[in-house]
Amino acid sequence: MSRFAALSPVLGHSPAAAPAEPEEVAAGYLVVRSSGATAARQALDAARGGKTRADPDRVQLLMRATLPRHLPPAGTTIGFGDCELRVHPGDRQGMVLLTVATHKLSVDFGELRPLLFRQVPVERGLQSLFATSVAHLLAVAETLDPHGAKAYLLGLAELVLRTALRTELDRADALATRRRAATEYIREHLSDPTLTAERIAEALFISRRRLYQLFDDGDGVSGRIRTLRVERAKELLADPALGVRGIGEISRQCGFANAAHFSRTFRKAVGQTPRDYRDEVLGT
Repeated sequence: MSRFAALSPVLGHSPAAAPAEPEEVAAGYLVVRSSGATAARQALDAARGGKTRADPDRVQLLMRATLPRHLPPAGTTIGFGDCELRVHPGDRQGMVLLTVATHKLSVDFGELRPLLFRQVPVERGLQSLFATSVAHLLAVAETLDPHGAKAYLLGLAELVLRTALRTELDRADALATRRRAATEYIREHLSDPTLTAERIAEALFISRRRLYQLFDDGDGVSGRIRTLRVERAKELLADPALGVRGIGEISRQCGFANAAHFSRTFRKAVGQTPRDYRDEVLGT
């Protein structure tokens, strides 16, 4: 019997246990999720349209890491009271699942919501620290004091969560600022039919790839330009003072190449032609 398999009788856990869905986390990313009876009740309440305000019993951190080569192929589980470490070897990097009691964390569970159930990028330094800490603990787990080991794992979870949360909040704030700047530039240049992602990126001094990342939650850069042009067109068509202005002229003001393209795009987005929309809004 390997010394890792021998851990389980000492610590009271099954050595065959392995993290669920080991393929769900990509290398270099962290997934934080809730678990336990409260989390299950929250899932049921959500399915029924209700809400549960109580925090989940446990928080789980999933991350890939380079693990000792002599781990059992089926993985191993070690537990120290409120903390549990489950590892599952892989070809290059294994999966690590660290579970800690929510009430033991100094950070409030509500503050962790930006991290929940999504792949959060983790800086290489933190990845290395996490992997090294896990590997060292696995190497000497059977000789450790359970109370000290529990504090060690809880501290490791706190370090990962706090660092990832700070980085994610900073990143989200930076993304929001960049996105607002890009949107404002688009609004200022809507009438220019040659407006492109390349021009927007140059104006903001960022790469096109970075610009695409700012709008990867919808229809992309071209979709945002198109949406803003349709919104501008709706404003112009609904203005009584511009009721005598031709559809072609409005299409040019909104940056469409020609009236036909404007009509097709507008009808697809609004469900009416520009002329019908104007007649309905102005009551004509």
